[in-house]
Amino acid sequence: MQDVSSLVARAREGAPRAVARLISLVEGAAPELRRLMAELAPLAGHAYVVGLTGAPGVGKSTSTSALVSAYRKAGRRVAVLAVDPSSPFSGGALLGDRIRMSEHALDSGVYIRSMATRGHLGGLAWAAPQAIRVLDAAGWDVILVETVGVGQSEVEIASQADTSVLLLAPGMGDGIQAAKAGILEIGDVYVVNKADRDGVDAAVRELNHMLGLGEAREPGDWRPPVVKTVAARAEGVDELVAAVDKHRAWMEERGELRRRRLDRAAREVETIAVTALRERMADLRGNTRLEALAERVVTGGLDPYTAADELVRGVTGS
Repeated sequence: MQDVSSLVARAREGAPRAVARLISLVEGAAPELRRLMAELAPLAGHAYVVGLTGAPGVGKSTSTSALVSAYRKAGRRVAVLAVDPSSPFSGGALLGDRIRMSEHALDSGVYIRSMATRGHLGGLAWAAPQAIRVLDAAGWDVILVETVGVGQSEVEIASQADTSVLLLAPGMGDGIQAAKAGILEIGDVYVVNKADRDGVDAAVRELNHMLGLGEAREPGDWRPPVVKTVAARAEGVDELVAAVDKHRAWMEERGELRRRRLDRAAREVETIAVTALRERMADLRGNTRLEALAERVVTGGLDPYTAADELVRGVTGS
């Protein structure tokens, strides 16, 4: 096993293999993970994270590739974290080759990594926050997180991104389905892709109408824009980049960006703590203390809440 400090140093020099190795440590929950996160902590916090989500077939991968090209033209280094369905056989990402992004394969200013969801309902791998931190610390200016379209649980992208981009397409019933799923609440920028199809104007009107039915906004509040694109031909992509940049400027002016990142860090800390607690609880399976508490619950000598309190005290020592 290569020294973590050496890997971090090489990753910050732009070595893609070092970045890949660090993310693999994160995915595998390696013993070195705590030390790695400690080393990365003072180095991260500079990249801007853009999440792209939407139903299957709306062109997320094509839009991501087009965004990469636009950001590269602007001189920004771009990393893509593409979260795909887990393979039932290997547990790996089914779309790991990222065929649609092959045009960027030889660009040293672009890094593309697929991650498996490993059955996580939110469409994001449990290790996504740590993987984002690796890419951030390695010096990428923009991190694009593309997630699988899995319906209502897709709202989890909002917890990982600074700006969430929700993609839809005309003629697919996406507007109504998005409203049903509740995901219209999470978008900061909305994109109607495949705008060369019939019905695009109707889709934009429907989307604007649905957004208008949302919560009341005060003067100066952010109103999500709707951008039309044909990502396959890079049409409208510059307008999408401009909308994301405008949202970033608004958040920085209002202090919203800092608030979002504080919320994200709080959720990450909570997740790690709960996971650690669950692991310690799992170690108690078959433990006489847990069995004794279960016996008292079954016989009516103890209610489950009090039993749980006793078990937690035994696990945490408090």
